[in-house]
Amino acid sequence: MPRETTRDRRERVAAMQAAQKRSERRRLLVVVGACVAVIAIIAAAVTWAVVGEQSKKDQALAAISGDAGAASCDPITNDPAEGSGDHVGPGTNQPGVTKVQYSTVPPSSGKHFAVPAVDSRRVYTVADVPAVETLVHNLEHGYTILWYDRSLEKEQASAFQALATKVNAMKESANKFLVVPWNPAYGAFPAGKKYALSHWAADVDPSTGQVRQQMGHRQLCGGLSTTVVEDFVKKFPWSSAPEPGAA
Repeated sequence: MPRETTRDRRERVAAMQAAQKRSERRRLLVVVGACVAVIAIIAAAVTWAVVGEQSKKDQALAAISGDAGAASCDPITNDPAEGSGDHVGPGTNQPGVTKVQYSTVPPSSGKHFAVPAVDSRRVYTVADVPAVETLVHNLEHGYTILWYDRSLEKEQASAFQALATKVNAMKESANKFLVVPWNPAYGAFPAGKKYALSHWAADVDPSTGQVRQQMGHRQLCGGLSTTVVEDFVKKFPWSSAPEPGAA
């Protein structure tokens, strides 16, 4: 057998190293390909979920976007307003007050607890809804509230979320629109009515902040209509309230 020269040895080592590098590149390509495939699968799943969720919201919104007349709504009321700045309950000089008896169902003004609901929620359920007295404070700050019969919570869950997103994007709402279940302990909705909108409107002197005139407004409906809600919010925007600048 011929003796291996130094040159032969170098060439053999170089060939082995080249082969090893080719093998490593192949393994790397396999790993990269597998990662790309996994990422593609995850991206497809996320996209499908997002598209599916949006489609679900679109369908829910479409279901309540028909003829406003089908909602069987009563005319908008003009309720004498009272209770601006009148805080009761914990943290006030009337700490023993735990419930206010309001003159209308639902209320469109009145005495209220000292702290409004200021979390990011825009749709509440029976399990987490704030007290009515807390929500009346929100009305004072320019919110419009859609109260719903609590029996509809699950049936209309998707519609409530879609409606809240749409209405809170309106300039007249400024993210001050809430959807909450009505507490029948404060009185029953009239027969055939399952929804009620309420807003505490006011004319405020811009130079002094003095409330010159205020009025509560409600509209009770048998069905849910996007058009009815949007029209109500346009008629009574967030800026028409005793304390519109508050959260």
